[in-house]
Amino acid sequence: MSVAIDCEKLDIGYRNADTDITVVSGLDLTVTAGEFLTILGPSGCGKSTLLRVVADLLEPLSGSIAVLGTSPRQARMTRQIGFVFQDSTLLPWRSVRQNIELPAVVGGANKRVVSTEKTDALLVMLGLEGLGDRFPSQLSGGQRQRVAIARALIEEPKLLLMDEPFGALDEITRDRLNSELLSIWRRTGTTILFVTHSIMEAVYLGERVMVMASNPGRVLSITDLRDAKNADNSCSREDPKIISAMAEMRVALEAAS
Repeated sequence: MSVAIDCEKLDIGYRNADTDITVVSGLDLTVTAGEFLTILGPSGCGKSTLLRVVADLLEPLSGSIAVLGTSPRQARMTRQIGFVFQDSTLLPWRSVRQNIELPAVVGGANKRVVSTEKTDALLVMLGLEGLGDRFPSQLSGGQRQRVAIARALIEEPKLLLMDEPFGALDEITRDRLNSELLSIWRRTGTTILFVTHSIMEAVYLGERVMVMASNPGRVLSITDLRDAKNADNSCSREDPKIISAMAEMRVALEAAS
């Protein structure tokens, strides 16, 4: 299987005039193409910072990282990476349709024309039919996050990075969007890295769950859940195997804090 992300001895942090501030130390990680990897860990362990390095929003301090067989910069420049943040970050003066199409129409010489059919297909996929002409202020929180996911998918990225995208939503909406995200992942085959503070969310979504410890940030454990789930990565939240996996995650998180 091809590799989507390959990190070796990766140190991540921030440079200043006096000394480097290390947030993540010695990270080794391989993510296969098409995998759904969820990332758990205490605040400050570097989960979001890792996503920023993968997305070429931050240079690593040392070590190596390859994204989709090339550098993070090249993967970003060729628009192979989509990013969904905790806040939907929609432009309030643009309609739903215009927000979804935004990544394709910016970028100077690299801007592209998006077909109406492609946007319509995303509206249907994300359950936003009939809402294309509305503005963000006319949407619920869950609908705004659906728009943000559609916007991240408009250029058909090979890699989707999601930084606590459902953290601010109520539990029922969050559970519904979890199920919809799994459906989208199955349809698109996109590699997904998903950061969350919810043990249930991490176990329900991920084929593997990476637990990080802090001070400095590092990989504490990686649990493969594929044997505990159906072939399409679906599962029941009440399944004893899933409940057992959640209990193990909780123990790991307590050790990581």
